Amino acid sequence: MNAPLHREMPPAHLDAARALDQVSRQWDGDILRQLTDYIAIPAKSPGFDPQWAEHGHIDTVLRNAARWVEDQKVAGLSLEVVRLPGRTPVLFFEIAATRAADAHAQQTVLMYGHLDKQPEFSGWRADLGPWTPKYEDGKLYGRGGADDGYAVYASIAAVQALKAQNVAHPRIVGLIETCEESGSHDLLPYVEALRPRLGDVGLVICLDSGAGNYDQLWLTTSLRGMASGTLKVQILTEGVHSGDASGLVPSSFRIMRQVLDRLEDSTTGRLLPQSFHCEVPPDRLAQARATATILGDEVYRRFPWAHYDCGGSTAFALPTTTDPVQALVNRTWTPTLSVTGAEGFPSLQDAGNVLRPYTAFKLSLRLPPLVDAARAVDELKTLLEDNAPYQARVTFEPSGAATGWNAPAAEAWFEQALQQASQAHFGAPCGHIGQGGTIPLMNMLSAGFPKAQMMVCGVLGPRSNAHGPNEFLHVPYAKRLTAAVAEVIARMP
Repeated sequence: MNAPLHREMPPAHLDAARALDQVSRQWDGDILRQLTDYIAIPAKSPGFDPQWAEHGHIDTVLRNAARWVEDQKVAGLSLEVVRLPGRTPVLFFEIAATRAADAHAQQTVLMYGHLDKQPEFSGWRADLGPWTPKYEDGKLYGRGGADDGYAVYASIAAVQALKAQNVAHPRIVGLIETCEESGSHDLLPYVEALRPRLGDVGLVICLDSGAGNYDQLWLTTSLRGMASGTLKVQILTEGVHSGDASGLVPSSFRIMRQVLDRLEDSTTGRLLPQSFHCEVPPDRLAQARATATILGDEVYRRFPWAHYDCGGSTAFALPTTTDPVQALVNRTWTPTLSVTGAEGFPSLQDAGNVLRPYTAFKLSLRLPPLVDAARAVDELKTLLEDNAPYQARVTFEPSGAATGWNAPAAEAWFEQALQQASQAHFGAPCGHIGQGGTIPLMNMLSAGFPKAQMMVCGVLGPRSNAHGPNEFLHVPYAKRLTAAVAEVIARMP
């Protein structure tokens, strides 16, 4: 009688050391070079480059990423650049499942990233620049590498780690957009167009977030929302001699201050409308306390504070609070106003004695995760425009709104997988942290796939400075994060 045929079954889990070694070699040998080329291309988001289609930079970075993915020859992978009329393109890939499952029970992993970038900003170190990549001490400097051009490359590298060890995995799809930094206003039409191909999404992996430190895996538990727009105060039709007019013509800047006083207590920074606030859920407060224990005063010390000599010692500018728990709550669950741009001001060297006809500010209002952004924009417009001082012409033109996000409760398998992945690749437990930024996609996906677990994480740790000068990608952390992503996929039930 013949012996029964023996078929070797795929291993249940990754060999962590082998996976990390593989992704590290891929980062060093290939991905770093791809990201260096990517940084050199000024693929600014449409909100900052209205002529993006004519300039072609977004198409270039998308085409380069697509070519690289295809060159990896990942078994079971198909790829398509999808274009809807009048919208920025997206890169969509599908990888067939290798895990046996009932056709109706097979869930999908959705991997997300983006390739569009923030504008240059000023203040870069003399030997650095937004479009001049430089690798130094494990950090790759330049605009967009960490936020988050690496995502598509890391996603594929994670899949390759699974394939290399013949670890069975569920179906995987990737959605890489090019409009995120403009509010992802093109994304929802693509999600709707691709919904039949997305499948039953059970896990979303979004590599566009931050890290509390570079010593462990960090899961983002919440994201603030955002309302933005331009507030303009006009008192004259043209500039006039300040000696002739001041004291009679009210300064547009002073009127601007009065209008903003309706919104913000300038002494404390607290936003005055109560509707812009919400209660912090008890579980998020508990996580903030745990994270504060891990990070301590690094929560606020990580920023590049201004400093100066003060009688032989160095004095540093101060944060709003030095209590780590309150600091975490302030940057994740508290509404905050920032002025991110100004118009109507001549440069200092060109500023004569002229009373300016108008002042315009670009406002960025960060909203707690549970506050509806569209409603906040309507309230903001009414608050700022009504009953203008001196009957000046005051207008607020909204430019974007995105409601924040509070992660769904973690299922037991997901929390266990995160902890195992963090221990395996960092030797420390997974941390939980809210982020002050906004990823509009997350609300869309939570609404579209209410049962999905959300692995929102990223490389934007201390001093990585996304959107600002000297942005960098912490490469050693990115390698371990890539391996951790593979680990979580492997452990998905």
